[in-house]
Amino acid sequence: MAQRLTDAEIQEQAGGLSDWTVEESKLQTTRTFKDFIAAIEFVNKLVEPAESAGHHPDIEISYNKVKISLTTHDAGGLTQKDFDVAAVLSQIN
Repeated sequence: MAQRLTDAEIQEQAGGLSDWTVEESKLQTTRTFKDFIAAIEFVNKLVEPAESAGHHPDIEISYNKVKISLTTHDAGGLTQKDFDVAAVLSQIN
């Protein structure tokens, strides 16, 4: 099991990610697209990197908005895995 990060480690890691926030032990970002189809196309691009990492985000879709949340459930909070996956997902358009 991955080790949960301390508050100081979380703040340090979060500083390296633009457009991501830490809320209630979750790392979150919201992306906005031109329409629902573009939002779904984006979500489909998240599948391969999440599968490769063996770490899957929680995803909420509301028409043209996609909210991505990462946390390591079995560790009870944020771990390095969350920040590693967030960095990869940040590169996807």
